Amino acid sequence: MTGEFSPDWLALREPADAEARSLDLLGLLPSPVKVIRDLGCGTGSLGRWLAPRLPVPQFWILTDRDHDLLEIAADRMPDGVNVAIDERDVTALTRDDLTGADLVTCSALLDLLTAAQIDRLVEVCAEARANALFTLSVTGDVRFTPADPRDAEVRDAFNAHQRRNALLGPDAGAYAAAAFERAGAKVVTRESPWRLGPHCPELTTEWLRGWVGAAAEQRPDLDFGDYLASRTATVPEVTVGHTDVLTIFE
Repeated sequence: MTGEFSPDWLALREPADAEARSLDLLGLLPSPVKVIRDLGCGTGSLGRWLAPRLPVPQFWILTDRDHDLLEIAADRMPDGVNVAIDERDVTALTRDDLTGADLVTCSALLDLLTAAQIDRLVEVCAEARANALFTLSVTGDVRFTPADPRDAEVRDAFNAHQRRNALLGPDAGAYAAAAFERAGAKVVTRESPWRLGPHCPELTTEWLRGWVGAAAEQRPDLDFGDYLASRTATVPEVTVGHTDVLTIFE
């Protein structure tokens, strides 16, 4: 893979992200939504997807610890949207940082956090009474057409890799939803799967290399080389499970 947070990889996956996110949840957002804080914004793909679907005016605070990605995100936000950048680790945000935000958003972030970090994020959102839309958390469900007998073995190794160092990985979406419910929020979730295949061969192949590579790192005792060669020789249809979580403090 070109790098989990590299601009090239983020650009490659952006169309699949946009297609997967749940439009249904946008209709449930309380109005007004004028101030949006985007956590772990990367190159700003979520902002480019969401901003045109919200009324103007909008003020986005783009938060990421990577300065170069922040600069790209700020430069590529849609015209007519006011933007500020905030270079920091999103796990260090406080109630004061989120106070005044109509919506806190993120994309493909929760599965990179620990339970303690999600608990802290839930706590500061609850204290600030900030509604949140967390999109594209992986669920660990991966389905191929055609199937291969080793799919489940690779999937399980990859999911174990995602849970390394106490990260929640594929458990993050469900964990966050339950934590927000305990904090008093109304929580609505929707499936938001990636649908890969021959229609996007470059993305599918890059995703396969990264998916199998992580599995091999987790299980060096297993040889996944033949599996990867077979899967990339003829690009399969793949459904990669994700979930979107909307939380509302009424």
